[in-house]
Amino acid sequence: MEFIMHENGFESEFDFGKLTISGKDEFGFRPYALLVSSIAGCSGGVLKQVLTKMRIAFDDITITADVKRNPDIANRVEEIKLHFTIFGKDLSEKKVEKALELSSKNCSMVQSVKGSINVIETFEIKE
Repeated sequence: MEFIMHENGFESEFDFGKLTISGKDEFGFRPYALLVSSIAGCSGGVLKQVLTKMRIAFDDITITADVKRNPDIANRVEEIKLHFTIFGKDLSEKKVEKALELSSKNCSMVQSVKGSINVIETFEIKE
């Protein structure tokens, strides 16, 4: 990947389009938002794969992320709480819990920040 500086941040070209990164919301994606999005997207994607491999039928997954930052240390991201809402009928709480444990162990982004950012994953089931 190559990132090219411009007046308000950096840009990179990908097969699917241009990514603009900036410390200001009005000029691009903020770095911390990309970090949180990477962790949430990876974890959700792996969860989807695990549920499918376990043959657990579900209709949808939504993820809510709550981020705790430390303003005294460069506004460092210290904790990310991911709450998964899994929609479907007759879902087993035990099986979904097992799937979430497996997804956390197999998500490259969660594993990459392990030890520096506390990632807490919770879930609920809705029909």
